[in-house]
Amino acid sequence: MGIVAGLDSSSDSTRIIVCDADTGAVLRQGHAPHPLDPKATDVDPQAWLLSLGEAATGGLLEGVEAIGVSAQHGLVPLDPQGGLVRPALVGNDKRAQVAAADLVEGLGGRSAWAEAVGTVPQAGLPLTKLRWLARSEPEHAQRIAMVLQPHDWLVWQLLGRPARRTTDRGAASGTGYWSARTGVYRPDLVELALGHQAVLPEVLGPAEAAGTTPEGLLISAGTGETMAAALGLGLGAGDAVVSLGASGSVMAVHHEALADPDGMITSFADATGMHLPVVHTANAVRALRGTAEMLGAESLEELSALALKSTPGASGLVLLPYLEGERTPRLPHTAGTLAGLRRESMKPEHLARASFEGMLCSLADAMDVLRHRGVEVRRVFLLGAAAGLPAVQALAPALFGARVVVPQPADYAALGAARQAAWALGVSRGTLSPTAPPAWQGAATQVFEPGEELAVGQAVRQQYVATREQIHPGAFGS
Repeated sequence: MGIVAGLDSSSDSTRIIVCDADTGAVLRQGHAPHPLDPKATDVDPQAWLLSLGEAATGGLLEGVEAIGVSAQHGLVPLDPQGGLVRPALVGNDKRAQVAAADLVEGLGGRSAWAEAVGTVPQAGLPLTKLRWLARSEPEHAQRIAMVLQPHDWLVWQLLGRPARRTTDRGAASGTGYWSARTGVYRPDLVELALGHQAVLPEVLGPAEAAGTTPEGLLISAGTGETMAAALGLGLGAGDAVVSLGASGSVMAVHHEALADPDGMITSFADATGMHLPVVHTANAVRALRGTAEMLGAESLEELSALALKSTPGASGLVLLPYLEGERTPRLPHTAGTLAGLRRESMKPEHLARASFEGMLCSLADAMDVLRHRGVEVRRVFLLGAAAGLPAVQALAPALFGARVVVPQPADYAALGAARQAAWALGVSRGTLSPTAPPAWQGAATQVFEPGEELAVGQAVRQQYVATREQIHPGAFGS
């Protein structure tokens, strides 16, 4: 069918993957850092274009017929002429935490937001950044006439800044003013945050093209990084992704949007027409790192080896890893708990194992929030550096009660953007259906089965749950 490219503009760099449109085989790749501090919260979007141009040097895009774009979350505020009002505010900006609390109260609480748009305001949402601007930089807020996200802005630039501005349902579902359940914007929420209305981009369907450049290069709808990575991994119904960072998350593929009155589920749309409900935990690998420091382990690999010298259940030792408070269950002001201390359990290997079991059981709690809402989880993709630790791979299948897959490290967001480009190109030529993306070969993976350890894993879960209920009774409403 041809050659396509996927472009991912993350917080620190631009990555481009060029693929065969039929098979997904990677033909060549490019990479360039952004010429700025990756921790910056105010970013000149021109830096993204400069990085894109550098990544595409050396004839990287030669022969490419379509490009897909994914990018970090953020807010690009524009004036009536399409000029930048101020630098873009990107997702890692935490200045809007008070603004988020104001918005939650302004609409009547967490359940009202969950029902309205499937997500409760937090600092990273574009909507919350609009409220922050209205309160902290009113002179800038008053000039805002149009609101885009980073991927929207990049697509618009690639197309030559046409009158039509577009986004996709995946990125739109992360704004705080578009509902994945209803498929429509809530301009009243923009006004609630900003103080006046603003033009919002047209939401395209998964296989639609945003347009064609004067040179005839098709630009697909694009999407957010999370949605692009899901497409690049080839996720489908029955799949979930557990991300192991300092904090954690469980994201699954589901056929419908979920409105959660408790606000524990954030309801995103994906880049294929399905939905991506997500449950976050405030603590994951930070619990491992804290334990490693306590035990004098020089690395997480050393902690992992120590943990595997213990036995399931860590000789009765249970760690509730709520070190920074917790989002799931909603215990923002609590602390972690180490329970089950007996003379025989007071050994380094038992504490090491309890840290791994506590982290994974906490994520299993988050997964159960989805399962209890009818989300099927048969296969779990583990992402993050900690996914490669032997203790994680040994314990996760039985504790999650599912097959665990550890994908080979790759630029999955760029790969997903390329797959979307191939889809839009195929639909434009009548060779692909708009209801299903091209069937590309899946990611190279390691696969771990629960096997005979399933019953043992469930006993460990029961020990963890019993401790959690003793310390925090009814935390999940039970």
